[in-house]
Amino acid sequence: MPVNDVNLPYGVVRNSLAGAATVSGPVVQAGAIHGGLHLHGSSALPTPRQLPPCPRRLVGREADLEALDDSLAAEAASADVTVVVTGPAGVGKTALAAQWLRGLAGRFPDGQLYADLRGYAPGGPADPAEALGGFLRAFGVSPVPGSMAEGAALWRSLAAGRRIAVLLDNASTAAQVRPLLPGSDHTVVVVTSRRRLTGLGIDGAVFRSLGPLATEASAEILAERVGRSRVVDESDAAAEVVDACGGLPLAICLAAARIAARPVQSLAATAEILGRGADRLGALHADGEAVRDLLDASYDVLRPDAARLYGLLGLLPFAEFTVEAAAVVADVDRVAADRLVDELMDVHLLEEVLPGRFRFHDLVRLHAQGHGAGLRDAQVGRAATDRIVDWYLASTTAAEAVVSPSHRTLPREYRTLPVHPAREFADDTQALGWLDGERDRLADLLRWAPACGRNAATWQLADAMWPLFLRLRPARLWVEAHRIGLRAARADGDRRGELRMLTSGGNGLRNAGEAAEAARWFNEALDLAGELAQPLAQADALYGLSQTHRMTGRLDEAADCLREVVRIREAQDYLRGAALARLAHGEVLLLADRAAEAVTSIERAHRELASIGDDYEAARAIAFLGVAHTTLGGYDRADRCLQEALAGFRARLSGHWEARTLEFAGELEERRGRPAAARARFEESLARYRELAATAEAARLADRLAAYDTDSGPPATPDRPAGPRP
Repeated sequence: MPVNDVNLPYGVVRNSLAGAATVSGPVVQAGAIHGGLHLHGSSALPTPRQLPPCPRRLVGREADLEALDDSLAAEAASADVTVVVTGPAGVGKTALAAQWLRGLAGRFPDGQLYADLRGYAPGGPADPAEALGGFLRAFGVSPVPGSMAEGAALWRSLAAGRRIAVLLDNASTAAQVRPLLPGSDHTVVVVTSRRRLTGLGIDGAVFRSLGPLATEASAEILAERVGRSRVVDESDAAAEVVDACGGLPLAICLAAARIAARPVQSLAATAEILGRGADRLGALHADGEAVRDLLDASYDVLRPDAARLYGLLGLLPFAEFTVEAAAVVADVDRVAADRLVDELMDVHLLEEVLPGRFRFHDLVRLHAQGHGAGLRDAQVGRAATDRIVDWYLASTTAAEAVVSPSHRTLPREYRTLPVHPAREFADDTQALGWLDGERDRLADLLRWAPACGRNAATWQLADAMWPLFLRLRPARLWVEAHRIGLRAARADGDRRGELRMLTSGGNGLRNAGEAAEAARWFNEALDLAGELAQPLAQADALYGLSQTHRMTGRLDEAADCLREVVRIREAQDYLRGAALARLAHGEVLLLADRAAEAVTSIERAHRELASIGDDYEAARAIAFLGVAHTTLGGYDRADRCLQEALAGFRARLSGHWEARTLEFAGELEERRGRPAAARARFEESLARYRELAATAEAARLADRLAAYDTDSGPPATPDRPAGPRP
């Protein structure tokens, strides 16, 4: 064929003078033809439409679909777009990607291609050459090139000028994905993976992390699958099923399949099975699909040290933890812990909820607990348990030393020496912030440590948490911690620990409004302190008893107790304690309508507390001076005192006393005849009490504010003194 004839239009014949003929198209040469002759060109290949099936309606993913739309709109109309959708196993990555691409069929009419890269399959990830071959054959290429480089180059050539959508499902690495990227205009590629695949950022990919569904969306899926009437008829059980599935669409669908297959069985029966914890993963399966299998596949790709950490974290009594805690559990330094945690995050076995703080999904935590079960009684598990208990005890004690340096008078006992470096705190604000941020973990440790044989550490941890109780007043936790601590001290046979738990726990009961039980605890503490010949402990119990008497209106008995406390503490040269007793006596005098005497007692207490640098208690004294001057009619001086106290409490993160001082300020404004200003202060106080879950105080403020909304208007100026209440 002459070179200049290679591009003849299809069906054209050209004869040369030499007698040669060049033909573009089919040719038939025959001597004689009888009957009709029909010529058929090769049939055109169908346009590839390979996307997997997806739910008829994607529930609860509206925001995610909108975000994907935005990622496409952000690029130029002709640009290629690569989106990486990541998330834990069973969260619905494939369904989201398929649904989105299906909705874009009109924009990409030349084909929708799909490849399962089997990133977590038992046989290992798919070779990208296998997926390349499928793409090329979909466009009629046969045979496909033998080398990966040739195949990828031909794929890019075929994609050029075509409008194509590609779904690369279950990818394991960026290297597996790169040869499959068409790299041409007018294409969109969605990659799904349990890994973050951050390396694809080099290729211009944008990322979308998919989290669990909201409760409402989960409930809607359940209703669609099992019938709305069943969900309505057993709404409580349905809510338990939804909660057990933790927002994972796969788990919800598997639970729904179980329910639908048992039409005569109640939802409550399924809810009971799913609520058993260890049985939950086993129950979430149907026809070869199981949540446990997906989690096993993610676990199997971990390196040994990351897999070990995963199991050890499963031993912990809490689902959320910091990198420092992970380092302690794994017995490695912070840098190594960062690397291990990052590996767990990379396969979405952990999620980062705040910078440096991580959490297990509920179902993932069950899976981790299963792997940790084999370590629990082994030396590695017992050592990890001791390390985490000791580290939290040491860190809480370090915070206690900064916030309440005079509080710790009892020793701390550690099993792992040296203890992993405890947290260090620059000031009381930082220390109190850490205690507040860790309060849930501390509570879980208190409940867990006795079962680990750590009775001494249990009551000592409750003791070290004193600044949290004193400053932030979490009433229920205060009581629970000391009930647990008291049992632990008694089980350990530690009389000094028992005495401390009775006294501190009595204060918690009193703050929780349990006056009668508080009095019993303080009286037990008095008896035990006498047996042990501990005069300062006797004074502590008397002080707590005085506050209980004040709370119940027995003011004379409260004053008698406080005078005895001052005597004992001065005799023992505990001057700070004597000053605190004088401050408490001033509160009692205010309640007894003896404001002028109260000023004398409170001012002396303030001088003594300020002289030793106890800014927190000095601020309390200033607040009560504000109350006393309000009662005596010295409104300007009262206002200065309350503003000074308020600034002090805010600086020291004392939410309870901030709320209480705002309430005092509201009472001052009422006495001044400024109802609008009073209402504003009461509303601020109410909001703060509610943040602290201080229900009794919040109810009192709500009732007081309700009076402002009645026809009679705000209450008249009260006759009784402002401030302290029995």
